[in-house]
Order: sequence, then structure tokens, then C-alpha cells
Amino acid sequence: MDKVMSNKWIIALYVLPSIILIMAVIYVPIVLTGYYGLMDWDGVSSMKFIGLDNYVALFKDHAFWESVGHSFLFALLSTLSLAVYLIVAMVLAGNIKGANLFRKIYLLPMLLSSVAIAQLWMKVYHPTSGILNTTLVSLGFSDPPAWLSDTKYVLGALFVPILWQYAGFYILIYYAALKNIPNTLVEAALIDGATHRQIAYRIKLPLITEVIKVTIVLSVVGSLKYFDLIYVMTGGGPNGASDVMASYMYQRAFKGFDFGYGSAIGFFLLIICLAATWIIRKLTATKDSIQYS
Repeated sequence: MDKVMSNKWIIALYVLPSIILIMAVIYVPIVLTGYYGLMDWDGVSSMKFIGLDNYVALFKDHAFWESVGHSFLFALLSTLSLAVYLIVAMVLAGNIKGANLFRKIYLLPMLLSSVAIAQLWMKVYHPTSGILNTTLVSLGFSDPPAWLSDTKYVLGALFVPILWQYAGFYILIYYAALKNIPNTLVEAALIDGATHRQIAYRIKLPLITEVIKVTIVLSVVGSLKYFDLIYVMTGGGPNGASDVMASYMYQRAFKGFDFGYGSAIGFFLLIICLAATWIIRKLTATKDSIQYS
């Protein structure tokens, strides 16, 4: 067996199917998307090469830059919400009574599809029969807002179900990381007179720094390419007030039948995600990582 595994051709043969699959599913579509972005194409007729015209048009497209701003707003809010998830995970990891029940409750949204969650929250936000406006009316508000059709409220209304949908995912990641910290470190700190707050900030947080960095990247990149829940709930409306990059790309490509321009938006979205990942890794880079046994 050792002789077989030392043969480079045998190793290459084992790895080849995975390489072919990765190329077919990831890299070839990326190249094709960039290529289609150089074309004037409605998805049916023959393509016409127009060079960088689609990419130049992006920088002049006010609606596109509004969608970029919305995407980055969601990314900022999602990153800030990680602090809430971390606090909840620390409380649950503190062996409080009912922690297992709460952990299961937080995971429930992960079992639902984005479409089901969108339909659920559309019922909550319904302007006349939704539970939110019904409650506001019962509290004395005579004219509660139409949450999903008012440009002032739609982005905030959309972020709430996004926050709810991914809470369990990040809480679970933080909970697992916190539970991986040896109890002996916490017990030694308690013996030395440290408070629970000091243990949280001086011991637990430094030990899960790498996990926090990963969740920041996941949160930012995931927010930048978010699409399904927003598309089902508002379709990017009203008047583009809730459009994000992915939904705007869909509107231009599949509803406007401008697949060349839609592909240019998709390729630009990829570049933004890669740049955001690189910037986050640079900003959070540390020379040494804390180790514990």
C-alpha cells in the first residue's frame, strides 16, 4: 500500500475526479460568467462581443450602486449582530438551566427553507391582518406602517427575518468553540479570583478569536450575495428600495433579458466578495495564535 501511495501517478488518478468536479462546478462557471459579461446577449439570439461596455455601464448605473449600498448595509448589520450571537452562546455555554432547550429553539429556523421563512414573515408583516400591525393597533397606533411596501422601513423589516434565520447557525458555532475550551482554565481563573465577566473577556474571547474571524467572513460574504428571502418577500421593491446585488442581477438578466449585463453584475459581485474576504483577513490578521492543550 505504501508503494502504491508513493506513486505520483496513482495519487493524481485519485485526485483527478475531484479536480474535474471542482473545475466543472466552480471555475468553469466563473470564467463563463466573466466571458458572457463581455457580450450583448438576450439569452436566446446570438451573442455580440462588446468588450468592457457592460462593466463600464455598471459604474454609471445608479440603481446598481444603490443595490451595492443595500448589500453592504446588510453585511454591516450582520457583522454587528455576531456580538449578540456570541453573548447568547456564552450564556448557553455557562451551563444554565434549560440551555439544551434554548439551543434547540434557536436551531429551529435552520430547519426551514428561505422560501418558507419568507412566507412566514410576510404574514407577520401583513399591513392589515399581520400579527405585528394587529398588535400595534391594539396598543393604540392608529396607522401602523406597511412594512414591506414603505421605502423607509423595508430594509429594516427584511433584516429581522435574516437575523432570525441565521441566529442558530452562528450561536451553534460559538457554542461549540466555547465548549471546546478546557474547564481547567476557567476553574483556575475562578480560584485566582476572576469574575465571570473577566473570564469571558480575558480568557474565552482570546481563545476563540480564530472562530470569530471565520464567522465574520461568513457573515459578510453571505450578506453580499444574499438573494432568496429578499426576492420572495419584496422582489427588490418598492421601486428598488430593497434590491441587493444578487436580486438586481436577477432582475436585469432574467426579467430584462440582458444576460450580458447580468453576467457582468455577477462577475463584479464575485470580485467584491473576494476583495471583502481579503480585506477582512488582513484587518484581523495576527502574528501569533493562542494555543491551549
